[in-house]
Amino acid sequence: MFIHKFLSTALGIGYIGKGAGTYAAIATCICWHLFQSPYTNPYLWPVLFTMLIVILGVMSADRVEEIWGKDHGRVVIDEVAGMCITLLFVPLKWEYTLIGLILFRFFDILKPLYIRKLEELPGGWGVMADDVLAGIYANVILQLVVVLALF
Repeated sequence: MFIHKFLSTALGIGYIGKGAGTYAAIATCICWHLFQSPYTNPYLWPVLFTMLIVILGVMSADRVEEIWGKDHGRVVIDEVAGMCITLLFVPLKWEYTLIGLILFRFFDILKPLYIRKLEELPGGWGVMADDVLAGIYANVILQLVVVLALF
C-alpha cells in the first residue's frame, strides 16, 4: 500500500495540505522542463510518460480510496496527469508552460464543460478523468495560443 500512497500523492506532495494540487502542477511543469533533452524525440517520451502517469494514477487512486475515501485531497497524481496532458505537443518554452499552468488550474478548479460530471465515475477513474479532460481543454486553448503567437 505504501507505493500507492507514494504515487497518488505525487511522491509526497499531496501531504502538503491546502494547495497541494497547485504545488503538484507546478512541480510537474518544472520536471517537464528539466527532464527533456534536445537530443531525444520531443513527442515520444512525453506521450509515454503521460500515459504511464494516467495508468498509475487510476490504479493508485483506486487503492488509496479504500483508506482515505473518495478523491481525497492528498491524491494529486491526477493534477500531474492533467498538467502533462496540458503540455503535450507544446513547444518547450517557459511562457507556454506558465500559460498552460494557469489554463489547467482554471479548468481543474472551476470544472466547467462536463468536467465535474466525470468525477462521478467509480474509483480511480473518477479521480483521474476530470483532470484528464481539464488537461485536454487547457491543451486545446494552449495550442491556439502557440499558433497565434507564431504570426
